[in-house]
Amino acid sequence: MSERASEPSAQEDQGETLPELATPPEEVVAELAEDMRDAPTTATGARGPILESAGVSMVFGGLRALNEVTFSLKEGEIIGLIGPNGAGKTTFFNCLTGLYTPTSGAVTLRGRPMPQDPARVTEAGVARTFQNIRLFPSMTATENVLVGRHVRMKQGPISSLLHGPRFRRSEAEALDRAEKLLAFVGLSRFSDELARNLPYGDQRRLEIARALATDPSVLLLDEPTAGMNAQETEATRQLIFAIRDLGVSVVVIEHDTKFIFTLCDRVLVLVQGELLVEGSPDEVRGDPRVVEAYLGAPPDEVEAQLQTGAGPASDPAAGPASDPAASPASDAVESES
Repeated sequence: MSERASEPSAQEDQGETLPELATPPEEVVAELAEDMRDAPTTATGARGPILESAGVSMVFGGLRALNEVTFSLKEGEIIGLIGPNGAGKTTFFNCLTGLYTPTSGAVTLRGRPMPQDPARVTEAGVARTFQNIRLFPSMTATENVLVGRHVRMKQGPISSLLHGPRFRRSEAEALDRAEKLLAFVGLSRFSDELARNLPYGDQRRLEIARALATDPSVLLLDEPTAGMNAQETEATRQLIFAIRDLGVSVVVIEHDTKFIFTLCDRVLVLVQGELLVEGSPDEVRGDPRVVEAYLGAPPDEVEAQLQTGAGPASDPAAGPASDPAASPASDAVESES
């Protein structure tokens, strides 16, 4: 549920979509796709692996936070990363983006070793958002997006000092991109508003706009719907689909498994730092090991529950469910948030 209390507007009462939560305009998506096609991190359009990890482990003192995690992300793919609290999901993101150097294993982007420096990782084409909002609160929405764009601005120190033609051209291009990205995430009307004054859900989307300003080929989203209401969550789902239409591959961490199962092409489940299950949303949702990880029941008990359609706390007199994936045990996984 949303962390900010608000009264429903007349538009919400009528079941209409608020303007700021509408699907990104098609013309804006087309313009951004054209602009990003010329970026140095542009995807090739093939469905081969773009981001991979091989046996990545992370040890802090005596704590093994990750244990030989291996995965691959294809171009144009959306992958979900789920698991109970403390499973190592954010630690894995930190290893993928250079914030942590893995104790063992390797991360590669298009077959090349990932730089062990966050700034160089961004330059290589991997952007991310964080579990806790990290905007510049005293800067406007436009200025926050321009900060993200800085990595792609190429003017020399002399041109910057003298505000020469190259500098002015680069500034104009950056401002144009910022305006398009704010329109893309539905925040055009807040362009001159300080980030701290934006509603919670809009701050989340502003973070996404800032990450997209770096022209990424891979976007990592850490709990992008945390604290959002149902309407904001659905708008975020549509936004991520639009991001894929730009040619950006996406990895999403979320506790809202219903959101993940209706968004992603594949889902990975981390439990105690290990990759437990990987597969399609339907395969993962019905896997007894996933249900066990979320409910804490023994594997054989969970398997029996799925076979009979009876949940851990269900009435023995209740009849079996016709679909194991729709059993009470599986529903509990979907409702975990």
